[in-house]
Amino acid sequence: MINFEKYILDNGLTVIVHQDKTTPMVAIDVCYKVGSRDEDPARTGFAHLFEHLMFGGSKHIPSYDEPLQKAGGDNNAYTTNDLTNYYLTVPKVNMETGFWLESDRMLELAFSQKSLDVQKNVVIEEFKQRNLNQPYGDVWALIRGMAYQVHPYRWATIGQEISHIENATLSHVKDFFYHHYAPNNAVLVVTGDITSAEVMKLAEKWFSTIPARELAPKNIPVEPPQTAYREQTVYRDVPNDALYMAFHMADRLHPDYYATDMISDVLSNGNSSRLYQRLVQEKKIFTTLDAYISGDYDPGLFIFSGNPSEGIDLEEARAELENEIELIKLAPVDARELEKVKNKFEANLIYSEISYQNKAQNLATLEVLKDAALINTQMDGYRAVSATDIQMVASHIFVPENCSVLYYRAKKQKHD
Repeated sequence: MINFEKYILDNGLTVIVHQDKTTPMVAIDVCYKVGSRDEDPARTGFAHLFEHLMFGGSKHIPSYDEPLQKAGGDNNAYTTNDLTNYYLTVPKVNMETGFWLESDRMLELAFSQKSLDVQKNVVIEEFKQRNLNQPYGDVWALIRGMAYQVHPYRWATIGQEISHIENATLSHVKDFFYHHYAPNNAVLVVTGDITSAEVMKLAEKWFSTIPARELAPKNIPVEPPQTAYREQTVYRDVPNDALYMAFHMADRLHPDYYATDMISDVLSNGNSSRLYQRLVQEKKIFTTLDAYISGDYDPGLFIFSGNPSEGIDLEEARAELENEIELIKLAPVDARELEKVKNKFEANLIYSEISYQNKAQNLATLEVLKDAALINTQMDGYRAVSATDIQMVASHIFVPENCSVLYYRAKKQKHD
């Protein structure tokens, strides 16, 4: 059980405090309820751009990293489809430095054309490196673009195209900031050997004067059910062919989410999993093969990805994979296999909650999802999954009309 206390400041900022007496350090996590799904389709990549801009100086602090490093701290951030998370660790004695830094950049960034140009160039280079110059780099863009027709999950966090970042103006980024970066759209989590009284005193001092802002409306279109099979073939300069199959699945809060997550582990978690044993080890159809979920807050994707062995065509590999998928629909998972997967989930959850920093991130992201209290009930959802549940969910999602297939072929094998 992870005990915590939750408060809401008058400006709408949610503050969560968890005492961990095992560390002399403090983790401060500020999670904003803005991800790539909140972007204008004509200006994608802005949430990720802000992950960079937030380190480019704020209203009263020209350099974010320098004072934190002097205080013995460290920091990082990440962007997802659903949120943007900023986190730092610092010795408890210097905890107030973290509050000072985070509150100032929540208040206002040091918006300048120079800073914007610098960060735009960084993001554009990252886009090129990640999507254009890296083998298989455009896979997610292709899969998302095929699987989603209207929901903003159809583009990746890096953005849909470079021009959206190239054309970003100071006016655009200011508008995005003031409609998303606000105390009433954020969660502040503090973990370490601290008390609620200490944290709330600093939260009031540094954050309470930041005004609540008028937030952009959450008009996120609902993706209609996929009713027809989709397929795409591309040829790229890569060493090996690759197969990708994407199926729509339930959202993060749906009861079926737990069963779907467990299906991915039954099929491909570790060397004893079904797909590895049968299609990699025994039949040698694939050299690598994985099954995983996107983990999105809105309805996401269940993905199969693999590289066929030498001499195995993508169509043959797909047929063999589909045979294995059918087995989990036709026959219940046996009790021992199910218990093994549940034990792995429990071990991973417990392990992820040992670190005071991980606890801060988990509490923050779950509060953004719905409620930080989910940190103590998540395993109940996995424990409640039965073999029948797995069979029913698999039978529901693994159908042709819910599938998008990407044949990613190496150019060397293209025949004129």
